[in-house]
Amino acid sequence: MSDFTGKNEYQTFFNPKAYLESYYQLGSGSMGDEYLQFVLKELAETFNPGKVKGDTLIDIGTGPTIYQLLSACEAFKNIIVSDFTDKNREEFIVWLKNQPGAFDWSPVVKHVCRLEGDRIPWEQKEERLRKTIKQVLKCDVFNINPIDPVTIPQVDCLLSCLCLEGACKDFESYITALKNMSTLLKRGGYLVLTGVLGNNYYMVGDVKFSGLNLNETFLREVITGAGYVIESFKQSKKTEDSVEDKADFTAFYVIFARKERNM
Repeated sequence: MSDFTGKNEYQTFFNPKAYLESYYQLGSGSMGDEYLQFVLKELAETFNPGKVKGDTLIDIGTGPTIYQLLSACEAFKNIIVSDFTDKNREEFIVWLKNQPGAFDWSPVVKHVCRLEGDRIPWEQKEERLRKTIKQVLKCDVFNINPIDPVTIPQVDCLLSCLCLEGACKDFESYITALKNMSTLLKRGGYLVLTGVLGNNYYMVGDVKFSGLNLNETFLREVITGAGYVIESFKQSKKTEDSVEDKADFTAFYVIFARKERNM
């Protein structure tokens, strides 16, 4: 494979089960723990006090994961999930339909319930999320309408976690992808982005996938340039003792922004 892993490589080589086992075993001491704990806390704070709420949220680049939606389902009546890779959507649907072989998210769900004050049992939280998810769509951030051929009314919140770093080859393509995604969000709606800084690669099983090396200055410029006002930009540096060979990022971030104008 080339240095940049594009659509075909993701469709052919990305193994959702290996990805989940590598990065989302909360409490196992894996590299994913630090990212998860930071992001879950920030998302709980973003979605739970009623700061962000509305009818519909769309998650772009959902992958096979649910962690990013656990607090969001308290704030939105409808959630649409989307991913480019067929195997990721299939893996997500296994969990959505509660089928045998689904990844065990219970440690993550219990952690989110604790962050939210244990208002409901974790089993209820999973069921609430399942009921809130209305569509699982294919998406391609390089289409002007990323969920083409489906069209939807503009949504209240646009969420994307660890997606554009993997999908985009360079800063120019990142700018294009963000503008395309933003067409789905209504004016006055909210953008929530989470991801990693300083990343060049990450491993899924034995396969190396490229990462776009992002920094705070670029992200601030591109987000404001796409018509947003950034309300918060939080980041946390990776601690030295979490360094492994799986990925080379230096920090995690959560950005919360409001769409001020259409481009």
